[in-house]
Amino acid sequence: MSIYSNLLAIDCTPTNIGRRARLPLTIAGLLLTAQAQAFLPTPASLVTTGELALDTTDAKSQNAEPISTAYAETVVAESNNTIKPDSVSNTAVTSRTSNNQSANNTNNNGANTQQLLASWRQQAETGNLAQHITWRRLLYFFDDQKNLIGKKKDSSIVDDAAFYLSKNGQQDSAAELDALLVALAGEMVTTPDNRTASNRATKNSGQNSVLCRFPARVQWLTDTLNIDKSGLQVDCPELNEWMQKLAPEQLSIMFAQEYLDNPISAFAHTLLRIDSKASVADPSQIHHAVALNYTVGGDSTDSFLVYAVKSMIGGYDNLIEIDPYPERLAKYLQEDERDAWTYQLDLTPAEVQQIMLHVWETKDLKLPYYFTTDNCASEILRLIDVVRPQQHLLSRLPYAVIPSDVVQLLDSENLLASTNYTPADSTLRQAQLNKVKEQREQLGYHNSAKQTLNEIKSAQLNPTSSIASDGQTLLPRRIAVADNNPIDRHPLQMGFIGLGERGDNNYIDLGVRAGYHDTLDRPSGFPQFFDLEGAAATLRLYDTDNDKANQPRSVVLQNVNLVRGRSFNPVNSAKKGKTWGASIEANRVNDGSQQDGSDHLVGSLGYETGWSWAFGTPSAGTGEMPPQLCYTFLAGTAQAGRGINKGFRVGAGINAGCRYQINNQLRAQAELQLPYWYHGSSDESNARGHYWQPISSLGLQYDIDKKQALRINANYEWQDRIDAKEDIQLSYRRYF
Repeated sequence: MSIYSNLLAIDCTPTNIGRRARLPLTIAGLLLTAQAQAFLPTPASLVTTGELALDTTDAKSQNAEPISTAYAETVVAESNNTIKPDSVSNTAVTSRTSNNQSANNTNNNGANTQQLLASWRQQAETGNLAQHITWRRLLYFFDDQKNLIGKKKDSSIVDDAAFYLSKNGQQDSAAELDALLVALAGEMVTTPDNRTASNRATKNSGQNSVLCRFPARVQWLTDTLNIDKSGLQVDCPELNEWMQKLAPEQLSIMFAQEYLDNPISAFAHTLLRIDSKASVADPSQIHHAVALNYTVGGDSTDSFLVYAVKSMIGGYDNLIEIDPYPERLAKYLQEDERDAWTYQLDLTPAEVQQIMLHVWETKDLKLPYYFTTDNCASEILRLIDVVRPQQHLLSRLPYAVIPSDVVQLLDSENLLASTNYTPADSTLRQAQLNKVKEQREQLGYHNSAKQTLNEIKSAQLNPTSSIASDGQTLLPRRIAVADNNPIDRHPLQMGFIGLGERGDNNYIDLGVRAGYHDTLDRPSGFPQFFDLEGAAATLRLYDTDNDKANQPRSVVLQNVNLVRGRSFNPVNSAKKGKTWGASIEANRVNDGSQQDGSDHLVGSLGYETGWSWAFGTPSAGTGEMPPQLCYTFLAGTAQAGRGINKGFRVGAGINAGCRYQINNQLRAQAELQLPYWYHGSSDESNARGHYWQPISSLGLQYDIDKKQALRINANYEWQDRIDAKEDIQLSYRRYF
């Protein structure tokens, strides 16, 4: 008789049991199991066709004493209920039972996941979260923005598929929300055995977990639906390392003032200063802060003209740079000689964290960069809008987002908690110049030693700076605050109406300027002697007399200014730049080559280079230059248009003038232009091919307040062939 032997572990002692002894033991086992089930939450045995098979795996899961089996005899119930004993390993029993238990756990997990998902979906639908403004802003939907480039409200501007979980996420915020809910439910731990779910989540955490890819979206959604994130047993090493490196505790806007010597920075620049606990506790410890800079990812091999045009029309992608703050600040203060203003944002710690999580989600996106609408300043407003859905900041500046406008907007919305001024290196050297000149004047010396002044002005011989020599610490400010805080400046847009007389004709001028500021405008809030205008136009309405000869048309376009600017760096100041100017515009000009010639609208391209000098008494204790300015330029101009002799003329000459600050509300400027024009040879007896055409001009502006002013302009052309030589106008200017 064959004997099928089992080795059953009872109290860890192996015992051989014959086949005939199996039935009594089976009955005893059933009785013991029935007693054990009163204390165990799940069955400890599996009964198959009257035979008892112990599940050692289940016993382990219930923290019971493990049953060790070297080998076992298994009786398998076939579909015909016949018993076929076979000799198999106990490993097969354990594996099969474990698989059954795993299948049960999977089914339970699936049921729990579906239950969670159904609950979340219901809450999301009830709250209409798919259309919530914060959710759509996180996805780059611009529902409340109107601008010239026409962003669509029904789709996100991000066309990168990796930015979405749903294939329809770019067009459908509801589909993207549901995809996130499904992903969250799938990653949520729902089994009693947390290790299994945790290990599964951790395995995929580095690349695929939604918590690691889209932490800001997950944070907003879990907060909104009150989801307990502790069930998301996910580790995100890359995200955690990035956040630990930045250690964001506080955000501030750093404003670097306008810098005409680099046309890309002509409208100023803003970036985010990210402070850690150390730099919050001591703001001078700038090596514990980092700078987040949103800029254009341009091609350095492109010419300036191509670079400028492509930056304007979205021909380049954006670029997010995260650099040590001291390096970025030193570039502005030392290389560019630009004063900086820092404004702490009034944000909660949770809002700061959420903004940085959103930056993590978006830092590698390639989005089109538009110089006037999607730039360094607009990105700051967009980030604040993400955490402040009630603000609608970006929509307040729909057509052009200029850094100083952003600072003023945030100030008007009470989002600036504090202000700090950091003077440029040249500003500190200018303060030293002012002090030396003042001391020598008090001693009776009206001319300072040239060598002494040159040593003070030299950055090499006098390396004074707001940053310590180690490049890591911000030194205490040693001079008074300059009058260039952008919060104090007049609005950049301006419209005017003027009443004037040109020759024998009266007229009304209606004009508008999209930006920026000229030398007669109220100077507070701007760099000294700043002079830049863009996108300006004037329409002139004449009161004509048809009985007189050479009468102008009733309505004419007087000028269209694309850009016109001058950069003044006085040679007797601490500034190291040059004095130069450039213009691209269309103007009405008098053609001095023809007898009694009328004016004509011509396209004009001009460039100037020269010298300037500052004089007078600067504000006490500051690093400001003296308030009065004189200048001389060597100028070259090319003009073309219908009506003038030969259809073109080129000119070269000298432009010289002075600007005088009479008091805080009144300024005057006088200028003499001495161009010599050349049209080319002409066969006409009454036309000249070349000639002088001097023009003298005078301007005077009185500021009514920050947003209103009166201005007088007068011009006289010293040319005998011009009928209407003089032009005088009084205008009311409104800044908005």
